[in-house]
Amino acid sequence: MTPAPTEPAAFELIAMGRAGVDVYPLEVGVGLAEVTRFGKYLGGTPANVAVAAARLGRRCALITRTGADPFGDFVARALAGYGVDTRYVAAVPGAPTPVTFCEMFPPDSFPLYFYRGPDAPDLQLRAEELDYRAIAAAGALWVTVTGLAAEPSRTATLAALASREGSHPTVLDLDYRPAFWKSAAQARRWSRQAISRCTVVVGNLDECEVAVGSRNLATIGAALLDLGPQLAVVKLGPDGVLARDRAGEVRVPSVIVPVVNGLGAGDAFGGALCHGLLAGWDLADTIRFAGGAGAIVASRIACADAMPTEAEVRALLGDTARMGAVEEEAHARGPAAPAHRGESPRA
Repeated sequence: MTPAPTEPAAFELIAMGRAGVDVYPLEVGVGLAEVTRFGKYLGGTPANVAVAAARLGRRCALITRTGADPFGDFVARALAGYGVDTRYVAAVPGAPTPVTFCEMFPPDSFPLYFYRGPDAPDLQLRAEELDYRAIAAAGALWVTVTGLAAEPSRTATLAALASREGSHPTVLDLDYRPAFWKSAAQARRWSRQAISRCTVVVGNLDECEVAVGSRNLATIGAALLDLGPQLAVVKLGPDGVLARDRAGEVRVPSVIVPVVNGLGAGDAFGGALCHGLLAGWDLADTIRFAGGAGAIVASRIACADAMPTEAEVRALLGDTARMGAVEEEAHARGPAAPAHRGESPRA
């Protein structure tokens, strides 16, 4: 596949990696064996992060592969409907589009069931197919540890990171899914290589433990920075977020909301984190805003479909003094990505 021509700096965010279909029950607190109604949604962390940033008005593209099947068509159409550029989305014959089911037992139990083979299409990304000019010119790049789980995606992911040459923000989402790896030791090996090539690393406490071998909050941020990034962000669920850069450490509490489905909160956080970093906001303000975006999505069933606008996040946080500035920033960036409500939920 030959990359499509791309103007320099065409994208404020390029995300790369997993995309698929999430099939979520429309009945909360009911196991899959008993559920009778489901909704079909866009899924995959990089896909959702791109949607989250697009809903905040950023120009975004996704680099991924789907199956050459109806679910792949759904993924491409859904991305475009959310305002994400799909020029780097292509179908791989013989590799079915991944499907993920979940159960919802709020506030903190959301088991996931992945239906994807070892030849999942998003793991078929190849280094020679990447548009390095666009990746280097993008305001931000977002990749995940899942992209390191197998070849040829592993080489492609590391090559994309290397092409940025330290450009900030270049983000690695630790996104550790045990089912995708032979062992945690293998995931740690490749995670550490990728961390050394990024400027921002993001993960929850379990994922950070896989990367650095520690759950000690007093040292985990510094341990991640020792591997090379400029910023380490540790998500602590209801206990908030710990963020550390070269200037010091900040701890931001969670925004309390009634939780319906916590699975998309981290993706909303990621898109909002990129939004704040691109805007040059203060670190504490960026993390607080990202936490607000995550809280909104946690209070809804869907992931991509639930991503908020900046005005919605500011309203939740009570930042009325910021609303005029928000409107000015949005006007300067141009039209925001459209809200997309036509594809889901579907039983």
